[in-house]
Amino acid sequence: MTATLQSDLWVRRFHPAPASPVRLVALPHAGGSATYLFPVSRALSPAVEVLAIQYPGRQDRRHERVLDSVADLADGVFEALRPWLDRPVALFGHSMGAVLAYEVGLRLQRETGRPPLRLFASGRRAPSRVRDERYVHTRDDAGVLAELTRLSGSDPRVLGDPELLPMILPAVRGDYKAVETYRTDPGQRLDAPITVLTGDADPMTTLDEARDWQRHTSGECDVRVYPGGHFFLNDHAPEIIDLIGAELGRSATA
Repeated sequence: MTATLQSDLWVRRFHPAPASPVRLVALPHAGGSATYLFPVSRALSPAVEVLAIQYPGRQDRRHERVLDSVADLADGVFEALRPWLDRPVALFGHSMGAVLAYEVGLRLQRETGRPPLRLFASGRRAPSRVRDERYVHTRDDAGVLAELTRLSGSDPRVLGDPELLPMILPAVRGDYKAVETYRTDPGQRLDAPITVLTGDADPMTTLDEARDWQRHTSGECDVRVYPGGHFFLNDHAPEIIDLIGAELGRSATA
C-alpha cells in the first residue's frame, strides 16, 4: 500500500500488522498526540493494526495551523484514512477524540457505504448532551492550565516548563474550542454498535450523559463504568485494551 503525503502526516502506524483482519483508528484527547496511543498499538498488534492519529499543531506538526473545529478535523482524518480502507476499521477516541471518532464514522458511512465495525467512545458524554458552562478555550493561559491540572491529563513537568508551554497551549486551546463549540446533526445516526467507556467520578461525563450515546446509533450501545476520573483509562489500560481486542476479534470473525 502506498500512503499519500496527507496520510503520512495524520496517520501513525507504530506497529505494522499486515496480516491483521481489522484496523483500529485511535484518536487522542484534546491536547493529546498520537504517541499517547503507542501502548495501545503495541498491546493489540499483531491481531489488530492500530492507526494512531496525529492532529496538526503539535509535536512534529507543531508548525501547521491548528484546526479548531470538529468538522475540519473529521474531514482531515477521513481524507487521510482513504488509503487504509482496504480492511474493515473500528474507531476509538477519548474525550474530544470520542466525538471526533463519531464524526469520522459518519463520514465513513456516508462516503463509502460501510460504517465502522464499532465505535469505542471513551470519556465523553453523548454528542446530544450539551452543557451550559464557561468555555475553557476563552480563558487566559492560566485558566487553560488550571483545567488541564484539574483533569490530570497532562504531565505536570510539561505544565511547569515555561519553554514547553508556548508550544502546547495553542493546540490545547484550539482543541478545546473544537469540542466546546461542536454541535451534532440530530438527524444522523451511526449504523454501528457503540461501546461507551466512562469513569464513575469523571467531572466531564455523568452516567446518564454516557448512556445517551444510545441515541446516536441504530445498533447496540454497551456502557462500561470504571473507577476513576476523566483519565480513568490510564489506571485501567490493560483491562480496556483486552476489551477492545475481544470485541474486535468477535467483529472480525463475524
